[in-house]
Amino acid sequence: MPDILHKIKAYLYDNTLTKDNPNDLIARTVSERSLSVQDICQAAVQRGGSDVSASAMAHAVELFLSEMAYQLCDGYSVNTGYFTASTTIRGVFDSPSETFNKDKHSVLFQFNQGEKLRAEVPNIQVDILGVAEASAVILQVTDMKSGSVNDLLTPGRNLKVSGSKIKLAGDHPSVGIFFIDPKGSRTKVDPSELMVVIPELPAGSYSLKVVTQYTAGALLKDPRTAVLDKLLTVL
Repeated sequence: MPDILHKIKAYLYDNTLTKDNPNDLIARTVSERSLSVQDICQAAVQRGGSDVSASAMAHAVELFLSEMAYQLCDGYSVNTGYFTASTTIRGVFDSPSETFNKDKHSVLFQFNQGEKLRAEVPNIQVDILGVAEASAVILQVTDMKSGSVNDLLTPGRNLKVSGSKIKLAGDHPSVGIFFIDPKGSRTKVDPSELMVVIPELPAGSYSLKVVTQYTAGALLKDPRTAVLDKLLTVL
């Protein structure tokens, strides 16, 4: 049996993504924060696994990622051993003569785990911390135009928001669904059963926040907040 080198902590939440078993649960990893390229390079130096400086490593990584993106845009696939990447086209073509239409079709980059990353899975111990307290959580969002999950946003089109205890309820002025850009500017959405129309957001990255006073069988005195743990992108 391999040595356990890593630990992942997770809480259990009601599984609203499938309807087969109304009592089943889904595990959600507890992530302290998102690491940047610089963070990872600094950690490599601190652990003693690097023979170059953190700044030199970060520079090389940025050069690699920039060139990888360039080659992906030319239709090449990439296999780093740790992940594979490829360019895909979403959308339906109604006839053999139909050409690519940006209003109907979209280009996406798809990433999947590679053999070297899969080889690390036996070294991970998963600690289930129990059922999460009765708090709201966003589990998944789907951009209905592109089919992208937890990634792209298409302004003016629908976004399906799935989660636990995120039904909007209450008359507190903070209740609602918000798109928040990195500067903290908030764009509020008028939802319909958490199937929302994405507002005309400028290109950039956004976090998604749901604020509600909903709880099973009653209304909370104070609103609670659920934030998707991934950034969403408008191209």
